[in-house]
Amino acid sequence: MSAPKKLFIKTYGCQMNVYDSERMAEALAVSGYARTETQDDADLILLNTCHIREKASEKVFSELGRLRALKDERPDLKVGVAGCVAQAEGDEIMRRAPVVDLVVGPQSYHRLPAMEEAVQKGARAIDTDFPAEDKFTVLAGRPKAARGPTAFLTVQEGCDKFCAFCVVPYTRGAEVSRPADRILREAQELAASGVREITLLGQNVNAYHGHPGGLAGLVEALSGIEGLDRLRYTTSHPNDMDDALIAAHGNQPKLMPYLHLPVQSGSDRILKAMNRKHTADQYLALVERLRAARPDLLLSSDFIVGFPGETEAEFEETLALIRTVGFGAAYSFKYSPRPGTPAAERPALPDEVADDRLQRLQSLITAQQHAAQEAMIGREVEVLFEKPGRMPGQLTGKSGHLHPVHVTTDQLRVGDIARVRITGSGPNSLSGVATIPA
Repeated sequence: MSAPKKLFIKTYGCQMNVYDSERMAEALAVSGYARTETQDDADLILLNTCHIREKASEKVFSELGRLRALKDERPDLKVGVAGCVAQAEGDEIMRRAPVVDLVVGPQSYHRLPAMEEAVQKGARAIDTDFPAEDKFTVLAGRPKAARGPTAFLTVQEGCDKFCAFCVVPYTRGAEVSRPADRILREAQELAASGVREITLLGQNVNAYHGHPGGLAGLVEALSGIEGLDRLRYTTSHPNDMDDALIAAHGNQPKLMPYLHLPVQSGSDRILKAMNRKHTADQYLALVERLRAARPDLLLSSDFIVGFPGETEAEFEETLALIRTVGFGAAYSFKYSPRPGTPAAERPALPDEVADDRLQRLQSLITAQQHAAQEAMIGREVEVLFEKPGRMPGQLTGKSGHLHPVHVTTDQLRVGDIARVRITGSGPNSLSGVATIPA
């Protein structure tokens, strides 16, 4: 039997791209590929790209420039570009980068084996269609090999919201939900391979409609899988947080007390300009309902500062919202125009203004994050241990609130869930002492 060919995938961006990279590797396994951790010995290199941040395509072309030298040394090496930059700029990639052998969009990666076969015969292949067939029905089941204790599982793709700053509707397409029975099968396969926590993924995950009960119904169904102890979901939109899902945070014990709920701004005028279709007060009322259902719920969010036309007073409204909510974490960005989006046509704020606002917002968020962590000291929390720590005898895991937790112990191993008494807080993590195995 010939040795397997080696596949190296470099993944950019969100958790959905991490999941997509896993599925691409599984698809190419039928063509004889096994993953490698280094591109130097790879037979095929795939860049799984993200188009959300500024200069995303420039970064891809820069990486392709570096790969050109590697391909000059090894002419048989094949190079592919996948993901959202591939979807948005596939023809341009093929034109500008002769080093690239194949380009595949995020809705077409189930066709990778056929594309790879064509490439091996000397062709260049591109597929950035939105195919009629469901890629998940074409892909084989998940491998039965042992896995780590956590996994991502895509349940919904695409977005119909058309926020003025966002390219997702153009690169991922309209909202599509996977049927619940297929998700349950995949989750059962993951649990059988050692996964104890699953994060459900979607560009707008709480718009999921592949179960009669929506995302709340799916969470309830997944909660019945033996060996699956924890559930999370991301990323959600405030407008799709229905009554059943709010209630699930209080009545589904496997649903962890952490929610990423992007708001983007605290100014109603800016929210309208962003086409978010909710107000700051509606967001705050939603937070109140969620915390009534689950009082210990930890919230994180997304913020864009320096959106075109944002005034200092409107930025102060965002800071006021942050102070009112009290977030445990947040992802904050200076506005960057994405070609083809409505906001890209509007005059940008001066960089120095946006930079100053970003620094002030991040300072406030960091203070809230540290306060949330300090509040955990002295409490006992359940931790799922995911990997060895940096120190001898140390394990690192996540609490239900998604805090990284470090414990030194010889009584536990990766994959265990144990109760930990928190004794210290660092810049971005907690430390503690294991007490009673759960």
